[in-house]
Amino acid sequence: MKSNDRILLKTLLPVFIGAAVVALMMVRDFDLDTWLSIDWNLTSIGCIALALIFTLGRETGLAWRFHVLSDRFLNWKQCFKITLLCEFVSAITPTTAGGSAVSMIFMKREGIDAGRGTTLTMTTLFLDELFFVIICPIIFILEPASRLFGFNAAGLQLSIGFKSAFWIVWGAVCLWTMVLFVGIFIKPHFVGNILIKLFSLKWLRRWKSDISKIAEDMVITGKDLKNRSLKWWIEAGAGTFLSWISRFLVVNAIFLAFAPLADQLLVFCRQFVVWTLLTVSPTPGGSGVSEWLFTTYYGDMLGGASIALIIAIIWRLISYYLYLAIGVVMVPAWIKQGLRNKKQKQNNNA
Repeated sequence: MKSNDRILLKTLLPVFIGAAVVALMMVRDFDLDTWLSIDWNLTSIGCIALALIFTLGRETGLAWRFHVLSDRFLNWKQCFKITLLCEFVSAITPTTAGGSAVSMIFMKREGIDAGRGTTLTMTTLFLDELFFVIICPIIFILEPASRLFGFNAAGLQLSIGFKSAFWIVWGAVCLWTMVLFVGIFIKPHFVGNILIKLFSLKWLRRWKSDISKIAEDMVITGKDLKNRSLKWWIEAGAGTFLSWISRFLVVNAIFLAFAPLADQLLVFCRQFVVWTLLTVSPTPGGSGVSEWLFTTYYGDMLGGASIALIIAIIWRLISYYLYLAIGVVMVPAWIKQGLRNKKQKQNNNA
């Protein structure tokens, strides 16, 4: 099977999963009168445009971070290219895998060697996890748990399930962030050896090779990051902050278009819960899970499941399917460029 065919197949799988779930939800919840009642005026169209601007902010933050972490070796065009390719890979793989695992391949094409690429990949992973650790107490200061999880009075068990799942996932994120911090900055060899021994156990052995690679990467990253300045970390952290905050604000913009009276602060804070839960989605790019999660979680703020479903679909079109479309265009061109470079190198050596 050709590379382009494999890419197309992997792209169609999450589309099929998402479409199947949306179809089932539409059969259950869609109301034609609700759709017809939507007023597509200049304000709503302008808010959708604002959502696209926030999407650009998401990618700008990630590109800025690559620019900083590479010590300005990667120019802005290269950074945006790597960012969009990583987003596409994230969209066609389970969220537990994500695009960071292959970012080193994309960076190598742009002139970043394996050791430096390892540092960049591990640092971006650490900064993303650290963001979730730091932002959580701020979110709960802004909005109490009763408002974040009291969304389904008719289904108390579902609300409790959301709350329990969130704290389990966030707890795991905190633990993993601590492991990365100690492994990168304090005791890389010690933490690496513990991880390898832990994943040598029978029921964890299938992930041992991946963990061994992470253990090696932590040692390399620790050496590279020892003498980084405070300014360097602030800039990298600012890029991370810009990317995630912009990602949350996409939904605020969509709510402004279709539910302008909704509590925008609560909309924003609930996005943190949504993205935390999506970090453990087993489907490619959270397909199916995202649509169901969004519709269920935001239904109480919209007066019904039908309008929540419509907003969920628009949210996914902007924050997910857009990247699938971009990737379908970019990846084949990226592969062809790699083949041309390889052929040119062989001709030069001949």
